[in-house]
Amino acid sequence: MIAIAGGKGGAGKTTTALGLAAALPGTPTVVDADWDLPNLHALAGVDRDPTAAALTAAANAVPREFPLAVPGGDDAPPPTEATRSVRVVPAPRPSVDPDPAAVFTRADRLGGDDPVLLDCPAGAAPDAAAPLRSADASVLVTPLSAPALRDTVKTAALARALDAPPVGTVLVRARKRPPGVADLLGCPTLTAVPPVPAPVLDRSDPRAAYAEAATALD
Repeated sequence: MIAIAGGKGGAGKTTTALGLAAALPGTPTVVDADWDLPNLHALAGVDRDPTAAALTAAANAVPREFPLAVPGGDDAPPPTEATRSVRVVPAPRPSVDPDPAAVFTRADRLGGDDPVLLDCPAGAAPDAAAPLRSADASVLVTPLSAPALRDTVKTAALARALDAPPVGTVLVRARKRPPGVADLLGCPTLTAVPPVPAPVLDRSDPRAAYAEAATALD
């Protein structure tokens, strides 16, 4: 599993998780690991149910067929063409309190041989540590502002401490890849996703950027 992590909220982690998943081979799974501020289901255009809690409801294996991204409820936008082959696991509802480690372990099994990405909370708080602790590696997401980079340095340190070392960085709302970023964060810069109007994943330039990052990860 790969954790999509970053130091700032609103930096583009969820878009990056979906963009990378859409560009990776097979049928990738993206799990919303930000249980306090979930938005993966809305961005992907899927209904909120079934949530990640369904992964721990079965006594034995995970459900054999967890829904692919399909048009959701009244509050969800339609999925983009870029994410139609991505399996989306929304965050649990507030009334449910599953064990994060159990959810992420089941999600990893659900993915089988296909990639599983965890859309992490921002920062280095305990809620961000849970998915990093379950992941095998991480991808950092950050804009090029100095405050965001400083926070991402902290996230990178946390990821290394939890055995999910960063394997690359995705720069968002950026047209260049300054060489100093790789040195600062201790991992290669996979791509730079240019600033474009929403919906980002409907635009060809960001999709090409995420395809470049996926090729580097594959």
